[in-house]
Amino acid sequence: MRIFGSFNRAGSLSSVLTRAAASDQITGTSALGGRIAGPGLRRAFSGVMKSAVTDRLTRRQARDPMPADEVIDRNWRVLVARSREMTGENDYGRGYLRLVRQNVVGSTGVRLQAQVRDTNRQSDTGANDAIEAAWARWGKRGNCSMDGRRSFHRLEMAVIQSCARDGEFFGRIHTGRHAGPWGFAVQVIDPLRVPIEVREDYLPGGGFIRHGIEFDAYGRPLFYLVRVGDREPADRVIGGRRLARIPADQMIHVFVEDIEGQKRGLPWTATALWRLQMTAGFEDAALVNARAGAAKGGYLEWEEGYGPEIDSEDLVDEDPLYFDAEAGVVQELTPGLRYKDANPTYPSGEFSTFLKAMLRGAASGLGVAYNNFAGDLEGVNFSSIRQGTLEEREYWKELQEWLIESFHQQVYERWLPWSLLSGRVTLENGQPLPAAKLDKFSAATWLPRRWAWIDPVKDVQAQLEARRGGLISTQQLIREAGRDPETVYREIAEDVRQMEAAGVPPEMIQAMFIKNVQAAVKPGAQTEGGENGEE
Repeated sequence: MRIFGSFNRAGSLSSVLTRAAASDQITGTSALGGRIAGPGLRRAFSGVMKSAVTDRLTRRQARDPMPADEVIDRNWRVLVARSREMTGENDYGRGYLRLVRQNVVGSTGVRLQAQVRDTNRQSDTGANDAIEAAWARWGKRGNCSMDGRRSFHRLEMAVIQSCARDGEFFGRIHTGRHAGPWGFAVQVIDPLRVPIEVREDYLPGGGFIRHGIEFDAYGRPLFYLVRVGDREPADRVIGGRRLARIPADQMIHVFVEDIEGQKRGLPWTATALWRLQMTAGFEDAALVNARAGAAKGGYLEWEEGYGPEIDSEDLVDEDPLYFDAEAGVVQELTPGLRYKDANPTYPSGEFSTFLKAMLRGAASGLGVAYNNFAGDLEGVNFSSIRQGTLEEREYWKELQEWLIESFHQQVYERWLPWSLLSGRVTLENGQPLPAAKLDKFSAATWLPRRWAWIDPVKDVQAQLEARRGGLISTQQLIREAGRDPETVYREIAEDVRQMEAAGVPPEMIQAMFIKNVQAAVKPGAQTEGGENGEE
């Protein structure tokens, strides 16, 4: 018999009982059916699940696991409120949002790469260019958002920022005449408009409502209950709230699921909020104390036998004694009055050490490198910052893939049918792509932002060696740089055509694509400038 499925190397259960019995500290009759509660057996099993011990040191830790719905009910509103405050007022909180925006979305956003192929499995360049061009036109400001103020790049920013700050993003797809010039637009919805308190356990057909979302019996979202204004049509009124019942196929709900069965997102800053709040208070107190210590300040005291009586009524009416210190001026005091310096010594050497420790903990919970989060490169060498940067970039890549799957692909799969049916996707000759071939035109990949090499010479050389060794393709190298291989090839071909048209010698053109430029130029080659190119 084994306890908890396994036992340690010290031996079997019987050997443990034997050793414990030898100490005459076991009470009871049977290891299986009797009562064995002596201290010897307790010591024998001590340490097997030490983390489950409940005593005066651990009594504040959780003892009963909470399901996802209860975690959301208890914590969502408070965490969102504190996260919004922290990312709006705290420098480190605002810096974290900036890091997320810059590294997940970047300056150019996530780019579409259509992957349409013809019957011969060759790239259909015309269709790919038409789809990418139509997507780019729709993504301009004024077309893709209901308010007309955002481009698709700004929508991407709104999604990732809302998820980092509030834990989730809600958007609604609108189609028709009211949905902007394209007839297809995304409306950004504040998560607070989907009331977390609305809950119904039993609906006809076995469905239920949790956190403002109506599900079927299997947990698939059917409708979202969104709070509307007094002049907007409402489908339900619950607790004085006027709610619109929006079909799930019109909604986009983006969040990271931390617990199985979770139906609403929690702020990504959740675990760091308390530490950042305490750190902010610590900094404020240290700053005030440092300013007081830097300024000339002190106390005025009466010597024995001088000054007003303690119980005198004049103390109430008299103004407090004070004087302004001025550089180079010695103040003459009233007889019996003396000055005592007030020079607070805090903060001293421990301030920086403590602050770094707190920010390291917060950065770890947020998934970012401490040096980037705190803006602190003191004492950093190349190896350590390279390792930290590479690990952080893997986290950004993970978020990029999640964002593409949760937002970009969802929007694209709804945008493409509408655009094909409305004749918005056209070839260079003006002919629209047929909507009947939707499955063929749906093939697409996405190119998120990538980063510059940490050590460009060594990193690029390693990639080229891997390509020469057959471990990686040229297209993959280009994609890892955040570019579209077909676009790069066409640009290279255009470069070559323009250089040939300008009269650049073929040897020089070839030299640009091989390792050794000097080896590509034949000795004694004549150019228009004279021998060996010299005038």
